[in-house]
Amino acid sequence: MDSALGVLCVCVVGNTIALKELEDPTAANVSFYQPSVLLMTGIPGMGKIHHRLLSIPFCLFYIVAVSGNCTILFIIKRTPRLHEPMHYFLSMLAVVDLGMTACTLPTTLGIFWFDIRAIGFDACLTQMYLIHVFSVLESSVLLAMAFDRFVAVSRPLRYRAILTTATIVKIGLATLLRAAVSLLPIPFLLKRLSYCTDNSLSHSFCFHPDVMKLARADDIRVNVLYGLVVILTTAGIDSIFIVLSYILIIRTVVGLGATGKCWKTLNTCVSHICAVLIFFIPMIGLSMIHRFGKNVPPIVSTVVAYVYLIVPPALNPIIYSIKSKSIRKAIWRMLLRKMDAV
Repeated sequence: MDSALGVLCVCVVGNTIALKELEDPTAANVSFYQPSVLLMTGIPGMGKIHHRLLSIPFCLFYIVAVSGNCTILFIIKRTPRLHEPMHYFLSMLAVVDLGMTACTLPTTLGIFWFDIRAIGFDACLTQMYLIHVFSVLESSVLLAMAFDRFVAVSRPLRYRAILTTATIVKIGLATLLRAAVSLLPIPFLLKRLSYCTDNSLSHSFCFHPDVMKLARADDIRVNVLYGLVVILTTAGIDSIFIVLSYILIIRTVVGLGATGKCWKTLNTCVSHICAVLIFFIPMIGLSMIHRFGKNVPPIVSTVVAYVYLIVPPALNPIIYSIKSKSIRKAIWRMLLRKMDAV
């Protein structure tokens, strides 16, 4: 009788533990858990009405980004005099900005308009991979544009001989290969992790540090180290070479002697300097917040992330349309032709 009661007690206790483990994936003896769905966040602390109101400026940014970059591509394609290295690199930048916009637009407006917060885990990893690939591509293209400006200033007579169409194609393929290969392990490194039950992200898109924070702390060391290596070997190296390029450009310009000539030469670099600043400053700020800003309010991280991913694609075509005389003239010619046709 006593043994039968003992067996019954063991069965009851065993079933209770099993039920608890099913309810709580982090319970004992459960070594691996991966959520099927993650929940994205718009602006922390804001409800549906506020999100719908905020969707207006976001829509404007997206409209400007898409229409502006498409206009840049169209103008360069239709204007033979713009078929030169500087504008080929500008076309690459426009394509990258369109890709970045396409990555963040569906989920961001999905939250703001329809309160659709859920995203599948695999879909989240795919979006995260594409966002980081386009981010590395933008950094690489900005470096290529800095090299273009350096060659134009220091070797003006050999500019077209150095930056031939074949060379530009090779540079484009190399930047694409570097971005795709360097970031390819990240989704698989996240896939191997075991996650906690909290599946809420901090942004309206999937970002590597954000997804990584949902995993158990003792599993993410490899992810942290690899993420640091990637950012140092891509954006870190690119930013150093961009600075070196401009040091050499300034030294070359100062050596020209004539003040007017110096200003005219440097003026061709203003658009690129603006593009570099609006991309790298928010990127560095967001990286610092994710790595060291444990006490930073969530709203700060959210705003910096939006500035990093949404503002550059919208501002780049505006900057180049205003500061680039050749682009500006081509746009005016196209508008005048359309007005004459009407």
